Amino acid sequence: MTELGLPEEILACLFDLDGVVTRTAVVHAAAWKETFDAFLREREGENFRPFDAVADYDEYVDGRPRADGVRTFLASRGIELPEGDPGDPPDAPTVQGIGNRKNELVLRKIRTEGVEAYEGTLRYIEAVRARGLRTAIVSSSANTRDVLRSIHAEDRFDVRVDGVVAAERRLPGKPHPDTFLAAAHDLGVDAEQAAVFEDALAGMDAGRSGGFGYVVGVDRVGQTEALYAHGADVVVKDLAELLEGERGGTE
Repeated sequence: MTELGLPEEILACLFDLDGVVTRTAVVHAAAWKETFDAFLREREGENFRPFDAVADYDEYVDGRPRADGVRTFLASRGIELPEGDPGDPPDAPTVQGIGNRKNELVLRKIRTEGVEAYEGTLRYIEAVRARGLRTAIVSSSANTRDVLRSIHAEDRFDVRVDGVVAAERRLPGKPHPDTFLAAAHDLGVDAEQAAVFEDALAGMDAGRSGGFGYVVGVDRVGQTEALYAHGADVVVKDLAELLEGERGGTE
């Protein structure tokens, strides 16, 4: 299957959303920074050290379910908060409250700034489906369906395993491979017959630990070496680079 840049045994493609299909990773990073900085400034006072929207985002938050991102980042600062409840208000000093504040911010940013798709990814998905491969969207976001509808791409995926589905099925999020494995199962293929497409280091870890047949890292922010270190078989700046006739170029 050289025209798709994939091994012949691959029968299905599992795509992350933010940073792979849509240009929303930077919106999420900005929302996390605003959320964490407000919390840390109040808690740390003169010792305030801001959230790094690149390094901290990549290491502790990107690709993880919202609450996991809160716990993981705060643990890196030696902070532990009560879990709280999913319905906590966004100003509650709990894991769920901070997560809800971030979600409130990101939804506001998406509404005001809109959502843009990576055209190279959409071309690649079209080529994949034209070759008869099945496709799934696999995201920790609970807003996946709305985002896909906003870019008119919901019908490009046979299966959706997102934050809503993961909660319903009690699937742990990335870096655990469970959401990707569930998507492969729903598509009727084994893990070794599926390719994972991710831009997050946590997603690379999930692809590697899940025993998937091929793991494609998408480098949007200059982290090629880290993506390889976390398990990528190949790293591209845009998925169109995998298409025969477009290799060596970007979108």
